[in-house]
Amino acid sequence: MLAGEQLLPRDVLDRDYTARATVSAAEFDRIMGLYQSLSDKAHALPHGRPGLQFCAETGLQLDLFGTVPGEKRPLVMFIHGGYWRALARGQSAFAAPMLAAQGIACAVPDYRLAPGAPITEIIGDCRRALAWLWHNSDALGIDRARILVTGSSAGGHLAAAVAQPGWQAGHGLPDQPLCACLPVSGLFELAPLAASHVNDWMRFTAEELAASPLRHPPQGLPGALALASGAGEVPGFHRQTAAFAAATGWPVQEIADRNHFDVILDLANPGTTLSRLVLDLLRQGRPA
Repeated sequence: MLAGEQLLPRDVLDRDYTARATVSAAEFDRIMGLYQSLSDKAHALPHGRPGLQFCAETGLQLDLFGTVPGEKRPLVMFIHGGYWRALARGQSAFAAPMLAAQGIACAVPDYRLAPGAPITEIIGDCRRALAWLWHNSDALGIDRARILVTGSSAGGHLAAAVAQPGWQAGHGLPDQPLCACLPVSGLFELAPLAASHVNDWMRFTAEELAASPLRHPPQGLPGALALASGAGEVPGFHRQTAAFAAATGWPVQEIADRNHFDVILDLANPGTTLSRLVLDLLRQGRPA
């Protein structure tokens, strides 16, 4: 069981949660370059709205793409990965051109990074981004009955944390403001990470571990899970995905010929399995 993973030896956990082991240094640099170059293309889209502040207290901003004056479009909120300590919205808009071509808006928020911010604040930043988008949907041209949240790696964890119950009323939201959730290579139980090298920068508390999405999964919300297949992904992420699928009933899609870092770039191409999952989930609309 995943709940017992933290009992594994430290060296095993370190290996099983070191995603960089799936790629060479040169390949990692190439993929990061694609994150940036494809995101740069998003900023050339018409009607883009970069730098929208969604939290006055922190000054955090998001970039919004693919809205059209006079229309209300479905929205994908994409949350970047980076083990909660790296990357930013400027490198994470690569899905926006594909979505815009399908008549779908895309919002990419920043959040405060570890170790400067604990996981509770990071989760709170992502939830505030969603709440701001929902409350301002009319002005922004968003159909708030069709908002999907997705993200990769740590962003997959944060997408699941946005979808989990119990926080929405405090932000003036309905019990479930989302229509769907699609975590990619997500992390849903934090206890094994607290026993691994990840805790060197995260310093998880017992209270933070207790808030793991696996312990509070969303119910009655359409969703799916995805990750790279086989050796393209390290074992810890496969175990995390299987456990969350069992808790939610969401199907798992393992994507061949991809690794932990480039699998999410499939969202730049409308013909991929990952893009079809997003489009299919959005078509369902908000659950009754």
